[in-house]
Amino acid sequence: MVTKLVQEQFLPITLDEAWHFFATPKNLNEVTPKDMIFEITSDLPDTMYEGLFITYRIKPMFNIPLYWCTEITHINDHVFFVDEQRQGPYLIWHHEHHFKAVDGGVLMTDILHYDIGKSIFGWIAGKLFVHQKVKKIFNYRYQTLETFF
Repeated sequence: MVTKLVQEQFLPITLDEAWHFFATPKNLNEVTPKDMIFEITSDLPDTMYEGLFITYRIKPMFNIPLYWCTEITHINDHVFFVDEQRQGPYLIWHHEHHFKAVDGGVLMTDILHYDIGKSIFGWIAGKLFVHQKVKKIFNYRYQTLETFF
């Protein structure tokens, strides 16, 4: 079952500053909870591009390593970009990052569609911890960006 998460955040920075921060793949480390032991394992360019694959090793729970690969599938410069899982723990991971200049800054909107799959086992895992973990990641990101900017 596909779950949808939408999060909006106002950032008191210019559209150029917001785009530059989020279009720089190495900044993923800055907005990921430290307890996930998040490690980017691929070589990263200074700026993302359509077709960029990024590989990671994460330990989201119980110190068990998971390998994850996402692809930047769509970019509309200074408007939005999309990353999608190509290999990893989710059946579906489709994450849209939208940016809009507004008075005094930028409105950033994340739209995430994900499915953990695995029929009844995925449903149970979702109820027990996955949905809470995804919300925790996005809450951490929100708070980190509030402090950072």
